[in-house]
Amino acid sequence: MNETLKIISNRVSLRHYDKKKISTEHMNKIIESAIEAPTAGNMVMYSIIHIQDKKTMQKLAISCDSQPFIGTASDILIFVADFNKWNNYYKNEGMYLEKGRKPKNAEMLLSFEDTMVASENAVIAGESLGIGSCYIGDILENYKYHKELLNLPEYTIPLGMLTFGYYPKDYKRIKKKRFDKKFIVFDEKYKNLDEEELKTMFKSKGKEFYNRKTNSDFMKNFENAVEQWFKNWGRE
Repeated sequence: MNETLKIISNRVSLRHYDKKKISTEHMNKIIESAIEAPTAGNMVMYSIIHIQDKKTMQKLAISCDSQPFIGTASDILIFVADFNKWNNYYKNEGMYLEKGRKPKNAEMLLSFEDTMVASENAVIAGESLGIGSCYIGDILENYKYHKELLNLPEYTIPLGMLTFGYYPKDYKRIKKKRFDKKFIVFDEKYKNLDEEELKTMFKSKGKEFYNRKTNSDFMKNFENAVEQWFKNWGRE
Protein backbone atom coordinates (compact mmCIF):
# COMPACT_ATOMS: atom_id res chain seq x y z
CA MET A 1 0.00 0.00 0.00
CA ASN A 2 1.45 3.37 -0.98
CA GLU A 3 1.77 6.27 1.45
CA THR A 4 -1.28 8.17 0.20
CA LEU A 5 -3.55 5.15 0.61
CA LYS A 6 -2.14 4.56 4.10
CA ILE A 7 -2.95 8.15 5.06
CA ILE A 8 -6.52 7.80 3.83
CA SER A 9 -6.99 4.42 5.50
CA ASN A 10 -5.57 5.50 8.88
CA ARG A 11 -7.46 8.78 9.14
CA VAL A 12 -9.93 9.15 12.03
CA SER A 13 -11.98 12.08 13.32
CA LEU A 14 -9.73 13.69 15.91
CA ARG A 15 -11.32 15.43 18.90
CA HIS A 16 -8.32 15.51 21.25
CA TYR A 17 -5.42 17.70 20.21
CA ASP A 18 -1.85 18.23 21.27
CA LYS A 19 -1.41 21.65 22.87
CA LYS A 20 1.22 22.59 20.30
CA LYS A 21 0.08 25.28 17.84
CA ILE A 22 0.09 24.24 14.20
CA SER A 23 3.03 25.91 12.49
CA THR A 24 2.40 28.60 9.91
CA GLU A 25 4.22 26.46 7.34
CA HIS A 26 1.97 23.47 7.95
CA MET A 27 -1.23 25.52 7.97
CA ASN A 28 -0.24 27.17 4.70
CA LYS A 29 0.36 23.72 3.18
CA ILE A 30 -3.12 22.60 4.26
CA ILE A 31 -4.79 25.67 2.79
CA GLU A 32 -2.73 25.53 -0.41
CA SER A 33 -3.70 21.86 -0.82
CA ALA A 34 -7.36 22.75 -0.43
CA ILE A 35 -7.09 25.33 -3.19
CA GLU A 36 -5.43 22.74 -5.47
CA ALA A 37 -8.60 20.61 -5.36
CA PRO A 38 -10.70 20.02 -8.49
CA THR A 39 -13.19 22.81 -9.14
CA ALA A 40 -15.99 23.26 -11.68
CA GLY A 41 -14.62 25.19 -14.64
CA ASN A 42 -11.76 26.46 -12.44
CA MET A 43 -14.25 28.92 -10.91
CA VAL A 44 -13.29 28.12 -7.28
CA MET A 45 -16.79 28.78 -5.95
CA TYR A 46 -15.91 28.78 -2.27
CA SER A 47 -14.13 30.79 0.39
CA ILE A 48 -12.17 29.58 3.40
CA ILE A 49 -12.42 31.38 6.73
CA HIS A 50 -9.39 30.70 8.92
CA ILE A 51 -10.19 30.93 12.64
CA GLN A 52 -7.35 31.22 15.18
CA ASP A 53 -8.87 33.48 17.82
CA LYS A 54 -9.69 31.39 20.89
CA LYS A 55 -12.66 33.56 21.79
CA THR A 56 -14.22 32.86 18.42
CA MET A 57 -13.46 29.16 18.82
CA GLN A 58 -15.24 29.13 22.17
CA LYS A 59 -18.26 30.79 20.62
CA LEU A 60 -18.31 28.17 17.88
CA ALA A 61 -17.94 25.38 20.44
CA ILE A 62 -21.17 26.57 22.06
CA SER A 63 -23.11 27.44 18.91
CA CYS A 64 -22.19 24.20 17.13
CA ASP A 65 -24.23 21.89 19.34
CA SER A 66 -22.16 22.54 22.51
CA GLN A 67 -19.03 20.57 21.64
CA PRO A 68 -16.22 21.77 23.96
CA PHE A 69 -13.42 20.10 21.99
CA ILE A 70 -13.95 22.66 19.19
CA GLY A 71 -12.51 25.32 21.48
CA THR A 72 -9.35 23.27 22.04
CA ALA A 73 -8.37 23.06 18.36
CA SER A 74 -5.23 24.79 17.14
CA ASP A 75 -6.92 26.14 14.03
CA ILE A 76 -10.35 26.04 12.41
CA LEU A 77 -11.16 26.29 8.72
CA ILE A 78 -14.73 27.06 7.68
CA PHE A 79 -15.47 26.14 4.07
CA VAL A 80 -18.08 28.47 2.61
CA ALA A 81 -19.92 27.77 -0.63
CA ASP A 82 -19.57 31.16 -2.26
CA PHE A 83 -21.08 32.63 -5.42
CA ASN A 84 -21.19 36.13 -3.95
CA LYS A 85 -17.89 37.16 -5.51
CA TRP A 86 -18.83 35.97 -9.00
CA ASN A 87 -22.29 37.50 -8.72
CA ASN A 88 -20.91 40.89 -7.70
CA TYR A 89 -18.32 40.80 -10.48
CA TYR A 90 -20.96 39.97 -13.11
CA LYS A 91 -23.17 42.79 -11.89
CA ASN A 92 -20.33 45.31 -11.73
CA GLU A 93 -19.26 44.46 -15.28
CA GLY A 94 -22.80 44.54 -16.64
CA MET A 95 -22.54 40.95 -17.83
CA TYR A 96 -26.00 39.73 -16.90
CA LEU A 97 -28.12 39.66 -20.07
CA GLU A 98 -31.26 38.86 -18.12
CA LYS A 99 -32.30 41.88 -16.06
CA GLY A 100 -32.52 41.09 -12.38
CA ARG A 101 -31.02 37.64 -12.80
CA LYS A 102 -29.96 35.91 -9.60
CA PRO A 103 -27.75 32.89 -8.98
CA LYS A 104 -29.99 29.84 -8.80
CA ASN A 105 -29.89 26.17 -7.88
CA ALA A 106 -27.27 25.18 -10.45
CA GLU A 107 -24.71 27.67 -9.13
CA MET A 108 -25.53 26.64 -5.57
CA LEU A 109 -24.98 22.93 -6.20
CA LEU A 110 -21.78 23.50 -8.15
CA SER A 111 -20.53 25.65 -5.27
CA PHE A 112 -21.37 22.83 -2.86
CA GLU A 113 -19.31 20.41 -4.91
CA ASP A 114 -16.32 22.75 -5.10
CA THR A 115 -16.46 23.46 -1.39
CA MET A 116 -16.53 19.89 -0.10
CA VAL A 117 -13.87 18.64 -2.51
CA ALA A 118 -11.57 21.40 -1.28
CA SER A 119 -12.25 20.55 2.35
CA GLU A 120 -11.30 16.90 1.84
CA ASN A 121 -8.01 17.95 0.26
CA ALA A 122 -7.33 19.92 3.45
CA VAL A 123 -8.09 16.86 5.57
CA ILE A 124 -5.69 14.59 3.67
CA ALA A 125 -2.97 17.23 3.59
CA GLY A 126 -3.28 17.62 7.35
CA GLU A 127 -3.06 13.88 7.91
CA SER A 128 0.13 13.73 5.88
CA LEU A 129 1.65 16.26 8.29
CA GLY A 130 0.51 14.50 11.47
CA ILE A 131 -2.37 16.92 11.90
CA GLY A 132 -5.80 15.51 12.69
CA SER A 133 -9.18 17.03 11.95
CA CYS A 134 -12.88 16.71 12.57
CA TYR A 135 -15.76 17.71 10.29
CA ILE A 136 -18.38 19.86 12.04
CA GLY A 137 -21.65 19.97 10.12
CA ASP A 138 -23.27 21.94 12.94
CA ILE A 139 -21.88 25.16 11.46
CA LEU A 140 -25.10 25.11 9.41
CA GLU A 141 -27.12 25.48 12.61
CA ASN A 142 -27.98 28.78 14.29
CA TYR A 143 -28.45 30.63 11.02
CA LYS A 144 -28.68 34.21 12.33
CA TYR A 145 -25.84 33.81 14.81
CA HIS A 146 -23.35 32.26 12.39
CA LYS A 147 -24.31 34.62 9.59
CA GLU A 148 -23.47 37.58 11.82
CA LEU A 149 -20.43 36.00 13.48
CA LEU A 150 -18.81 35.21 10.13
CA ASN A 151 -20.14 38.28 8.26
CA LEU A 152 -21.72 36.11 5.54
CA PRO A 153 -23.60 37.89 2.71
CA GLU A 154 -26.18 36.39 0.36
CA TYR A 155 -25.05 33.62 -1.99
CA THR A 156 -22.84 32.12 0.70
CA ILE A 157 -23.44 29.04 2.85
CA PRO A 158 -21.00 27.74 5.51
CA LEU A 159 -21.13 24.19 4.27
CA GLY A 160 -18.58 22.63 6.57
CA MET A 161 -16.17 23.40 9.38
CA LEU A 162 -12.93 21.57 10.15
CA THR A 163 -11.11 21.64 13.46
CA PHE A 164 -7.36 20.95 13.22
CA GLY A 165 -4.64 19.99 15.68
CA TYR A 166 -1.59 17.79 15.97
CA TYR A 167 -2.23 14.25 17.12
CA PRO A 168 -1.33 13.80 20.81
CA LYS A 169 1.68 11.62 21.50
CA ASP A 170 0.84 7.89 21.51
CA TYR A 171 -2.75 8.62 20.47
CA LYS A 172 -4.68 5.40 19.85
CA ARG A 173 -6.72 5.62 16.68
CA ILE A 174 -10.06 3.84 16.78
CA LYS A 175 -11.48 3.18 13.32
CA LYS A 176 -15.24 3.02 12.95
CA LYS A 177 -16.41 0.34 10.57
CA ARG A 178 -18.10 1.56 7.41
CA PHE A 179 -20.99 -0.14 5.66
CA ASP A 180 -20.04 -3.11 3.50
CA LYS A 181 -19.01 -2.07 -0.01
CA LYS A 182 -21.79 -4.16 -1.56
CA PHE A 183 -24.34 -1.73 -0.09
CA ILE A 184 -22.56 1.33 -1.45
CA VAL A 185 -21.05 0.46 -4.82
CA PHE A 186 -23.34 -0.65 -7.67
CA ASP A 187 -22.36 -1.72 -11.17
CA GLU A 188 -23.68 0.36 -14.06
CA LYS A 189 -27.02 1.31 -12.46
CA TYR A 190 -28.42 2.18 -9.03
CA LYS A 191 -29.65 -0.80 -7.03
CA ASN A 192 -32.72 -0.38 -4.83
CA LEU A 193 -31.98 -2.54 -1.79
CA ASP A 194 -34.74 -4.87 -0.67
CA GLU A 195 -36.03 -5.13 2.90
CA GLU A 196 -33.64 -7.88 3.98
CA GLU A 197 -30.65 -6.12 2.49
CA LEU A 198 -31.58 -2.91 4.31
CA LYS A 199 -31.93 -4.80 7.61
CA THR A 200 -28.52 -6.35 7.09
CA MET A 201 -26.97 -3.03 6.16
CA PHE A 202 -28.26 -0.94 9.04
CA LYS A 203 -28.76 -3.59 11.76
CA SER A 204 -29.19 -1.87 15.14
CA LYS A 205 -27.54 1.33 13.88
CA GLY A 206 -30.63 2.38 11.92
CA LYS A 207 -33.00 2.65 14.88
CA GLU A 208 -30.39 4.34 17.04
CA PHE A 209 -29.70 6.93 14.35
CA TYR A 210 -33.41 7.52 13.77
CA ASN A 211 -34.04 8.28 17.44
CA ARG A 212 -30.87 10.35 17.92
CA LYS A 213 -30.93 12.32 14.67
CA THR A 214 -33.76 11.90 12.17
CA ASN A 215 -36.64 12.04 14.66
CA SER A 216 -35.18 14.63 17.02
CA ASP A 217 -35.43 18.30 17.94
CA PHE A 218 -31.88 18.61 16.62
CA MET A 219 -32.98 17.68 13.11
CA LYS A 220 -35.97 20.04 13.22
CA ASN A 221 -33.70 22.93 14.23
CA PHE A 222 -31.15 21.87 11.62
CA GLU A 223 -33.76 21.79 8.87
CA ASN A 224 -35.02 25.26 9.81
CA ALA A 225 -31.49 26.65 9.73
CA VAL A 226 -30.70 25.06 6.36
CA GLU A 227 -33.90 26.51 4.91
CA GLN A 228 -32.76 29.96 6.06
CA TRP A 229 -29.37 29.49 4.40
CA PHE A 230 -31.13 28.55 1.18
CA LYS A 231 -33.28 31.68 1.39
CA ASN A 232 -30.14 33.70 2.00
CA TRP A 233 -28.84 32.30 -1.27
CA GLY A 234 -31.67 34.17 -2.96
CA ARG A 235 -33.76 31.21 -4.02
CA GLU A 236 -37.24 32.17 -5.13
